Amino acid sequence: MEYFSENLKETQEIGKNLAEEIKKRRIFIIKGDLGAGKTTLVQGFAKGLGITQKVNSPTFILMNKYPLKKNKFLYHLDLYRINKKKELESLDIKEVINNKNNIVMIEWPEKIKDILPKDTVCIEMKVLEENKRKIIIKYGE
Repeated sequence: MEYFSENLKETQEIGKNLAEEIKKRRIFIIKGDLGAGKTTLVQGFAKGLGITQKVNSPTFILMNKYPLKKNKFLYHLDLYRINKKKELESLDIKEVINNKNNIVMIEWPEKIKDILPKDTVCIEMKVLEENKRKIIIKYGE
């Protein structure tokens, strides 16, 4: 699927609509250059899940956790600053991904591609103009 967004609000709306996919999928990776709108998409996704608290980029803390209903959580990971796999050990990413109660959105996923399940949803964000984005969603197996 392809979407085009001309502003932050439209990007958030696409993310919000994507939240419907959790009925079938739990792991989402987001690829795109710096400033492509990855966190903006996650903000809309979180709204679609009913999260009312502010969703910020976890660039410096690497992972944010947001409570959902019935002991479920949304995890938002930003692995941009990770240089070595050893840095990931303290995050317990495998446990987060493998826990069926978690919905996980990962920015800069190439750092952990070897532990991602085959049914991961891949979201590619491309900057077309200053505010215009192309968002491509590919569904794994």
